[in-house]
Amino acid sequence: IKRRMNGNIPTTEIDVQQFMMKRFSEEGMQPSPMIVAVNANAASPHYFPTIDRNSAIKRGDLVLIDSVTKLTKPKAPAVDLTWVGYVGETVPEEYVKIWNIVREAQNAAFNFVQTSFRNGKIITGAQVDDVSRGVIKKAGYGDQFLHRTGHSIGEEGHGNGANIDNLETRDTRRLVPRTAFSIEPGIYLAGKFGIRSEIDVYVTENDAIITAPHQSEIIAIMR
Repeated sequence: IKRRMNGNIPTTEIDVQQFMMKRFSEEGMQPSPMIVAVNANAASPHYFPTIDRNSAIKRGDLVLIDSVTKLTKPKAPAVDLTWVGYVGETVPEEYVKIWNIVREAQNAAFNFVQTSFRNGKIITGAQVDDVSRGVIKKAGYGDQFLHRTGHSIGEEGHGNGANIDNLETRDTRRLVPRTAFSIEPGIYLAGKFGIRSEIDVYVTENDAIITAPHQSEIIAIMR
């Protein structure tokens, strides 16, 4: 995005999606289509750009990218991540404010999982959802958190294990060792923008591990 902005090259959501799919393929990973959403498009959690429906990316835009991929080899686990960037040098405070709430909710959920496993405590997906959702509700955005906190991950982006869910269903299945799941809270302001952060978590017998790089702040793309 930065290279194209600096070169004044018109760029759309679908351009970024196709570029990333090409790069995944070049690195030996499955080139699965992904969410690339700017501004108000990102306020729809499952917005998906297509050839016929996609928006231009310009300076001053918020960009959300949610991608799923895996190595092209048998039994490879999937990775499902969401990152957010801003096409500028300094991220506006209105985005930073919402990001900080989302990040706090994510951290609270992960810390709950990690502490529970380290202490040998049995927990369910619904309980983790409650922790994450509670942070966002306390901040006054409960009605703008439109989906479950996370989902099981296996060899596909959505696995068969416990989901981090007490909204769409009440998933009372326990989180068991040697399984993985996402933690991806979000806040969606209709007609304006949406912010989501997604990490993948793997649980062992007595710990929880974040399995892939994750962001601590919105990326200032033009910096």
